[in-house]
This record gives sequence, structure tokens and C-alpha cells, in this order.
Amino acid sequence: MSQSIQLNIIPFKPVKDKQEFAFYGERIPDSFSIKWDKLFDEFPEDREKAKQFYYSDFLPPKEGAILKEIEFKKATNFALHYFSHLIFNYFNEIEETVVFPNYVNDVEVWLEDKNAKNSTYKLYNKYTLKVQYNAVVPKSFELMIAYNGTSKVLRKSIAELPDFDTLKYNLINCKGTVYHFDNIPPHIKQDQTTLFPVLSNPLKKEFDVIEMLKKENRFPVFLRLLQEFCRDYIFVKEFKAMFKLQTDGFYTLPEEKVFKTKYNSNKLQFRNGQHYNPGLGMLTHKPLQSFTENHLKLFFIYNKEDGPFIKEHLYNAMVKGWKGMVNNKEKEADPLHIYINQPFNFDASKQIAFTDNTKIYEEVKAQMDNFVAEPGVRYLAIYVTPIAKDDKTHPQHDAYYKIKELLLYKGITSQVIYKEHIDKPEFYYFIPNIYVALLAKMGGIPWRLASTNEDELIVGVGAFKPQGYAHRFLGSAFCFSNEGVFENFDCFRDDEPVMLAGSIRNAVEQFKEKKKNAKRLIIHFYKEISDKTELQPIIDMLDDLGESDMPVIVVTINKTDSKELLGFDMNSEGKMPMSGTYTSVGYNKFLLFNNTRYFENSMLSAKDYHFPIKLSFKSSKPELLTMEVMKELINQVYQFSRMYWKSVSQQNLPVTTIYPEMVAEIYPHFTYDTLPDFGKSNLWFL
Repeated sequence: MSQSIQLNIIPFKPVKDKQEFAFYGERIPDSFSIKWDKLFDEFPEDREKAKQFYYSDFLPPKEGAILKEIEFKKATNFALHYFSHLIFNYFNEIEETVVFPNYVNDVEVWLEDKNAKNSTYKLYNKYTLKVQYNAVVPKSFELMIAYNGTSKVLRKSIAELPDFDTLKYNLINCKGTVYHFDNIPPHIKQDQTTLFPVLSNPLKKEFDVIEMLKKENRFPVFLRLLQEFCRDYIFVKEFKAMFKLQTDGFYTLPEEKVFKTKYNSNKLQFRNGQHYNPGLGMLTHKPLQSFTENHLKLFFIYNKEDGPFIKEHLYNAMVKGWKGMVNNKEKEADPLHIYINQPFNFDASKQIAFTDNTKIYEEVKAQMDNFVAEPGVRYLAIYVTPIAKDDKTHPQHDAYYKIKELLLYKGITSQVIYKEHIDKPEFYYFIPNIYVALLAKMGGIPWRLASTNEDELIVGVGAFKPQGYAHRFLGSAFCFSNEGVFENFDCFRDDEPVMLAGSIRNAVEQFKEKKKNAKRLIIHFYKEISDKTELQPIIDMLDDLGESDMPVIVVTINKTDSKELLGFDMNSEGKMPMSGTYTSVGYNKFLLFNNTRYFENSMLSAKDYHFPIKLSFKSSKPELLTMEVMKELINQVYQFSRMYWKSVSQQNLPVTTIYPEMVAEIYPHFTYDTLPDFGKSNLWFL
């Protein structure tokens, strides 16, 4: 059965094609701008040249107003603001709704879920309404309606919370409007009985609100909530009086607008065959390539008291295989050397045992200072930590990062395993992920893309902003082939674009040494790239190298999957479009469904239902961005998401941005400002 894909947009026409508005020469409160040439044939003689814009608040004229008729399709930006103004006022008139403009002036609507009973908070379903033009439907206005999950609002007002640290407040609901606490207007702040805190994660801890995270297929849930919202508030006479809705439901994509990635783009090459599923491919076809450069030795870092426990549950599992009952079924897993087809041994003479969990790093460092590597041996350390990763209050929480860095400077990669996991039945499900990551860290290749493509110079840039830091940190990764094997990793702050350009310069020079000719530089970037501060230094660098003719193509890959713009396959019970499906959603912008629904009857678990990702394209030579080129690059993004060697589960983002983000997440915790050379070429961060 073919797909029938609906996007959560509704095309519409204005009730009137044109309308008169009052404009003012100076900015007034709550107004929106329009350029002078939309109002006059010639620039007014008595006006300063710098004052290019006029302003309207969409209200009846006041003193000094200039009345002008606006044709909406000739002033689309102004029209979008006006239509949002109408929608805001419409919901503002509905009792018990929370309505406010978000940070990009789209309309946020919160509706209380009356079925959710809780004495501490009220639960609200959140929706965003965004007006756009010519994004999906050519030359048409569109209303996009997104469901954004839930928020909890405390039933107690600030007036009922004596001696409470106000620094912990973030968002506040006041009579149906949400403010940031620091931005509440002074006259509103005076009446504390009207100020109700929205529960952020820190506030949830304060009021003992426990979040129950549930893994489920969100597609039918979101679709139902969106359809109910539209039934109650959009497809009603009051709303239709403002807009001529062009459909009675969400917009169905015409078949010619539904594209698919290339056939077999999801196929992976293993040693003895091909498969589209990494886990099954590893089991049935063996990993593509083991590590063959040197001898390989593993050793443990652990608390001395845990030695017998680790030997029984982890060492024996890795050397002899794992057996046990999982959900009342007997399960077993191969030993590590069989699973990854890799000979190695545990070197007991190199083991490091600490005794004090409050001085882990200090004890490990003292012993590592005396570590002497055997010639011709690559070492891999397995650190069995007694500290949960999310236990940030533990005095040795940072030992995780410090030990990783210490080992990297010794040329040793590492794998961290939480002690409390290894004797649980569920550890069975962790084993394949750990083993794949271990092989990759050893220098082996678990799998690669089955399809062969010409070599490309691909740079991935990901970012992470640690809590409490003023800057994001950027990680970069360089790949010289479409096989997904990386040559170099690095990291720096996001306010150092020259550093990024310099690292890309090194990649270009290395590529030219190996391949001679590079037809283009492709950058997978974590956000919309800034022409002036981020792209220009890269172009200048290419000029310095004598490569001014080399095109730079930037593919922006949103870090988070899109909850804003969604697509639903109405012919599928699970409602998720098939893997590799994509469509255009604006100028050089696309929505890509990147999941594991490869077949009509694919058996999927809840974790397999990935929301789509948004891609956009920019080039230093815009004429090169033909539809065929962008299709080729979308296929490349799709394929690179299948090269994730941290687990055997499919990801919906490419490793070109995931791997650098992992580096950027860990790097700020390191002591030194630069990664050692070994850390720039090894997958230590998996």
C-alpha cells in the first residue's frame, strides 16, 4: 500500500485580499514594521533616509496615523504578523486558555488537561500556531499547528511560598500569560496571588514531582491531540470567519512531492554479507574488520572490594559468554572475542584497583604514573565505576572525565561501565552495544555502508553547552570517504570560528595529499551557519590555500528531531512514514523521516519511532544547489546516520554531528585545552 502523508499544516486564504491599516513613522509599543516601499511609490521627501520602516499595531488610527491599504500577498511578512495577531486575540478571548507569543512571536496556547488529577499542579497540553507563506504549498499562506508536550503549573501562587529562593523561578503563569520571572512587568509583579510557577526540572525536585518517562510511539498520540485541537478550535465557525481554510483537515502531500532516498541506502556491509539491521548483521555476518595493527590487551580499573563481583559478572561474561533469565526467558550472549572476531587478553599486571570512592582519580593517577606500555601493544581500559553518571553531587563525579583524559595522554582508550548494571538481567541488552563500541575504540570497523560512493571531504560540526558555562563547545570530525571512517576529531569554543576554520584547513590539506582533487567541501552543521562569523572564515581559509574555486556546501542538521513540523502516514497503523521518505518544506529546506520502518510490515518497538529531522542547505556558490545535488546530499545524511558505533540501535541523526557533539560534551571537563593526538584519531568518546 502506498503512503498517504499528511503534514500538520492547513493552507488558507485571507477573508479579504487587502485591508487598510494605520501606520506611524516612529516605533510604538506592540507594533510591527513594514518597509516604506510597501506604502509609497517614492520615499517621502521630509523623512530621514535612515528611517526605512513604518509601524502598525493593527489597532484603530490614533493621532498622526497614516492610513494605507495593504495587499497581503504583496507584503507577506507584514501579513504573517497580522494573521498571528488575529489568532492571538482569538484564543485570548477563550476562557481558561494560557496564550502568549513565544520567542519568535508564534502563538503559544496551553490548555488544561481536566482529566489529569493532581493536588500539587495543573497539567497543560501545549500547542504552537505558526503562520507561514510559500513553505510547503506554493504561493499559499499556511497555518502550522504543533503539539509541544505538556507543562505543569503549581497550584500554589508565589504568595503561598514563603522563604522560597526566587532564583529558582523560571516561567510564571499570570492570568493566562506566561512570563519569565525576571521579565514580569512591575505592576503585574505586585500582586503575587496571581503568579503561579511553571515547574521546571529543578522546581519539580523542590515539590517532589516525579516524572514518569514512558517509551511509546508518539505519532498516533500527537495526531490525535492535534486533530482534537483543530476540531474544537480551528474547524469552527468563529475561526473560519477570520480565514478561508482550504482543507477540512491537515494537508495531504501530493505523490510528486514525496521523495525517497536511494534504494539500498540503508544496507550495511559486514565481513560475510550485508544487512540493514546492525545488531543482526553483527550476529549473522561478523564485524567487517577486526583490529590488526598491534597486539591488544585489556585491563580493569575498579574498586578493590568489587574485584570478586566484577570477575563473576563482567570478566566471565566477556571471556566465557553471558547466560541468564530475562523476562522469564533464557538468554545468552557470545563472549567478546567471538562477537567482535578479535583476539585479545586481559593483562592482570596492568589492573588498577582503588580503595577510597572519595579519592578515585587521585589513586588511579598515582598508579597510572608508573604505567609502562609494552612495545607493539594497544591497551583498552575498562573502568567499572561505582558512581552513577547522573549523580552529580558525588565528590568524584568528575573522575569519569579525568580518568578518560589521563588515559588518552597515555595513548589508552577506555570504556566506562556502571557497577550496579552488570549483575542485572537487563545487562543482556547492554552487551551488544558495549561490544560494538569496544571494537570501534580498539580500531576495528564493525560495519560500513554497503554502497560505494566517490570520496568526499566531509566535515561534521556538533555542539554542546554544559550547564553553568557561558559558551557552547564545538566538536569537529573529518571524514575523507562516504564509508563513514573518520580521520580527525577536535574541539573548541563556539566563539572561536577561526579555530574551526584552521582545523578545516588541515583537513583540506590532508585530503589533497591523499586524493589530489576535492570537488567540494561539505559541512554538516548543527545549526544555521552564520555567513559573516562562521562561513566567511572558512571561505577566506580556502582563498589562502589557493582553493577559492572550491564550493562550500553547508547542510544544517537540526540537533533535535522535529516536533514542530510532522508528517503522518495515514495508511499506516503506526502513522510514521517509511524510512528514507522526505519532502520539501521551504526554500532549500527538507523534512527527512529517518527511522527503521524499511518495509510495510516492519516489526518496530517504541524506541524505533523517530520523529523526522529538518535539513537545510546553503552554498558559497548557490547556483550549485540544484534539486539533484540536494537529493544526493540528503541521501548522504541518511547513510551517515547508519554509521553509529556506540550501539546496535539505529539513530536518526548522522554521526557527522553526533560524534562531534559527544566530544564537545566531554571536552569542557578536561584539564588541558587541547586533545592529545591519540584522542583526535580514536573513538574514545563512544
